Amino acid sequence: MDRDLPICATCGAQYAAPRADCPICLDERQYVGWHGQRWTTLGQLQDEGRRGRTAEEGPGVTGVGAEPPTAIGQRALLVAAPSGNVMWDMITYIDDLLVDQVADLGGVSAIAISHPHFYGSMIEWAHAFGAPVYIHEDDRRWAPRPDSSVIFWTGETLAIGDGLTLVRLGAHFDGGQVLHRASGPHGPGALFSGDIVNVSMDRRWLSFMYSFPNYIPERPRKVRRALEVLAPLSFETVYGAWWGRVVRCDGAGAVRRSVERYLDFTLDDG
Repeated sequence: MDRDLPICATCGAQYAAPRADCPICLDERQYVGWHGQRWTTLGQLQDEGRRGRTAEEGPGVTGVGAEPPTAIGQRALLVAAPSGNVMWDMITYIDDLLVDQVADLGGVSAIAISHPHFYGSMIEWAHAFGAPVYIHEDDRRWAPRPDSSVIFWTGETLAIGDGLTLVRLGAHFDGGQVLHRASGPHGPGALFSGDIVNVSMDRRWLSFMYSFPNYIPERPRKVRRALEVLAPLSFETVYGAWWGRVVRCDGAGAVRRSVERYLDFTLDDG
């Protein structure tokens, strides 16, 4: 793996070559740190003493993260499937030991990432396992490191494994996508939502934001569309972007109720 390519210290995206700025952080949904643009590398993160972490997050679902966390602090999820594991979302950190740990869990057959804030070191992970990376075409402009591993797909849904389907919701980012797992050997259906549909601290509820750090709510029309797209899908569990952010039961109902509450607050004219 390349220990020296520049990584934005704020969002954790790894770039192909040194540059002055991070376009992902210049966008109004993110931010440049108060002390200006800062960079790091995998080599620096490794030398600082970070280590990989894996832990079960649910039936057939293993969290993959780093301690201490990097950038936004999210963890990825290794989703088991008969056709091969899918790595949902991405982290910045990777080292040989973490690769070995994930290989012992069955490796990675495909990678899919919800939106640009979680691109991390996706190319390093893709190369480590010879896996394609699925990103929606509508988010192509944000890809920080061009590589033949990346597949920019079009349309509204894409099957990427046994019972695993990418669904473009178009919230948070135009290409914002979630992963749906149909009912199967690991139990009822599940939705892997990143923070496109964000699991709240009160894990009975979810919410929708255009920008989390800048407190900009998502546009109501985008939230309505997200509910329309998700309505036909059956899922009991919703896996968010951070450790423990999981709705364990009645996930589809929680999404519906959360949309209703969101629209009530954002459109209230009283």
